[in-house]
Amino acid sequence: MEGPPPLIAVVGGTGAEGSALALRFGNAGHPVVIGTRDPAKGARVAAELNAVLGREAVRCAENSEAAKAAEIVILTVPYQAQAATLAELAPVLRDKILIDATVPLVPPKVSNIQLPPGGSAVAAAQRTLGDAVRVVSAFQNVAAHKLRELASDADCDVLVCADDAAARRTALELIAGIGLRGIDAGPICNSAAAEALTSILIFLNRKYKVQGSGLRITGLSDSAAER
Repeated sequence: MEGPPPLIAVVGGTGAEGSALALRFGNAGHPVVIGTRDPAKGARVAAELNAVLGREAVRCAENSEAAKAAEIVILTVPYQAQAATLAELAPVLRDKILIDATVPLVPPKVSNIQLPPGGSAVAAAQRTLGDAVRVVSAFQNVAAHKLRELASDADCDVLVCADDAAARRTALELIAGIGLRGIDAGPICNSAAAEALTSILIFLNRKYKVQGSGLRITGLSDSAAER
């Protein structure tokens, strides 16, 4: 990507996945704003991340304020909060890229695949927001604690789905910039597979007593994945 690193808003950035992504992007040189409904918690998490980074890279703001300020918005809220959060953010997302990491986990059986009507939580976000927002699906299958290991590639590929090919490329460039390998997985309807795989990974973690199992796409060189 040409020019200075774009400002990233991570809505849901006080949670495990959101704060880990904020840390990773901040470490890569991006200015980051955490979107939150709890200013005190947001300030505390931002301070913790800045302490790890050794500089002031992360700040916090109310959700819509964070999304309005950013060039790229990443959504990391629980599935149960996705629709309400999108309704709140819709007025400020026009002409932006929204990277949605939502996984339709339905407690208590989070290791069972329970895709929503229509087959995909992120595809539903695109239908809700319309063509004025370019929605990208990514980060469903990467464990938060692995994202926090800044010197590691998280030992996991990131599947990227979107109907807008340019938005997919932008997301892939951002993912490469934080030390991970993104894989172009096609249109947003294919997000259903990435979302479903999260429940399988949770099952594998429990079954084999491991933490943070992930995906690696074999037979694909790094140079091929970059195309």
